[in-house]
Amino acid sequence: MNIVFDLGGVVVSWEPAAIVASVFTDPVVQARVRAEIIAHPDWLALDRGTLPLQDAIARGAERTGLSVAEVAAFMRQVPPALVPIPGTVDLMYRLKERGHRLLCLSNMHVASIEHLEKAHPFFEVFEGTVISCRIHAIKPEPAIYAHLLEEHGLNGPETVFIDDVEVNLEAAARFGIRTIRFENPAQCEDQLRTLGYL
Repeated sequence: MNIVFDLGGVVVSWEPAAIVASVFTDPVVQARVRAEIIAHPDWLALDRGTLPLQDAIARGAERTGLSVAEVAAFMRQVPPALVPIPGTVDLMYRLKERGHRLLCLSNMHVASIEHLEKAHPFFEVFEGTVISCRIHAIKPEPAIYAHLLEEHGLNGPETVFIDDVEVNLEAAARFGIRTIRFENPAQCEDQLRTLGYL
C-alpha cells in the first residue's frame, strides 16, 4: 500500500511560537511576528515557491517595523528548528520494512526542504516527494493532490495520507485517499494498525 506523510508537525516538529520566542524576547514583538510573518499570506507564497526569500524578508520588515537583519535572522532559525520526531521516523522505517511504498507531501519553503534533505537521512525511505515550493501548489489546493497521484501513479483508495491539519485531509479525501489525522506517533501507529498496515 501507499503511505504518504506530511512533514511539518508529523515527521519533523513545527512549533512556530517557540521559533519566534527563540529570536525575539518582547511578547509584543513576538505577537507581531506571528501575525505579520507566519500568519501572513506571504508565508504561503514562500511555501508555494512564488515569492523569493529576500523579498519576503523585506516585506516582513516593512510590516513589522523590524529591521531587515532582524527578520532575516528569524527566517534563518526556521529550517534548523524542524527537528525529526523520533517516533515517526522509527514508524516510517518499520512501514518500509513491511514493503509499503512511502512518499511525502508537504507545504514547505525552499530553504527548509533543502536543509532537511541535507541534514537528515530519513528521506531515504521515500520513493517520491511532492513539495509545494517545487510545483507551485500548496495544500489544500486540489492541484497538489492531483499531482501526487498522477506523478507517482497512485490510486486514491490504495493510498493513505497522514497530516496534522484537518482541512488538508478533507481535500485529500475528495480524491478517494484514506486519511489519518496525526496527533502523535503512537496514535498514528494505532490507526495504521487498525487499517491493516502493520
